Amino acid sequence: MRHRVYGRHLSRDSEHRRAMIRNLAAGLFEHGQIETTLPKAKAVQPFIEKIITLAKKGTYRARRRIEAKLNDRAIYSWVADPNVPDARKDNPYFDLPDQSDIEFNRYGEVRKAPRLVQHILTKVAPLFADRDGGYTRIVKLSKHRLGDGTDLVLLQLVGREEGPQIGGGTSRRREKADRRTAYYAKLRKTGGAAQDSTDDEPATATAVAEAEPEESVAPEAEAAAPEEASSEDQSDEEKTDAG
Repeated sequence: MRHRVYGRHLSRDSEHRRAMIRNLAAGLFEHGQIETTLPKAKAVQPFIEKIITLAKKGTYRARRRIEAKLNDRAIYSWVADPNVPDARKDNPYFDLPDQSDIEFNRYGEVRKAPRLVQHILTKVAPLFADRDGGYTRIVKLSKHRLGDGTDLVLLQLVGREEGPQIGGGTSRRREKADRRTAYYAKLRKTGGAAQDSTDDEPATATAVAEAEPEESVAPEAEAAAPEEASSEDQSDEEKTDAG
């Protein structure tokens, strides 16, 4: 029984678990999003929320408390690493530093680079100046980890996300909904044109009906004229015979 046991153990001892949570938080602050398992994301999410709340104060005391919770380290060293392909040197959340701002010594160790705590105070905290909590979100991905097949999720900072999954494009459900909306919009447009044409048809039929009696009167008058002429001829013949 886990009576009065707080938190998630994640099958690790306290030192390993603390180091793992710090590394996950550092990765999220550096890249803006990380891919991990659902239990780990739920375990590190409150830790990240508290650090951002401290960073929003911007005081010296808040900086000392962040340094006590999170190990300060050099970040963005991979920007100047020639072994990292240029296609991966992209960050939709933060502006990357120039390669001239990062220096290595002759042994390949980082000698100069941006610091994590300063990055949190100057770039991460201003993103949530008008937000009172809820700085992160968890997005379930449609893939699983190799080996045990556990579900993978995307833990990301809110505010600059695009689509259901970052980098995953538009979902099939969204594509079907867009096609359905476009179809019904086209159907309404064609239905309105057909309604306009039906509204014009009664007026045309009325005009034709008004014109038909005038045309029918002329043949009747023409037919009546020969009959009158024939009756006059018959009366003239009768008078001639009588004479």
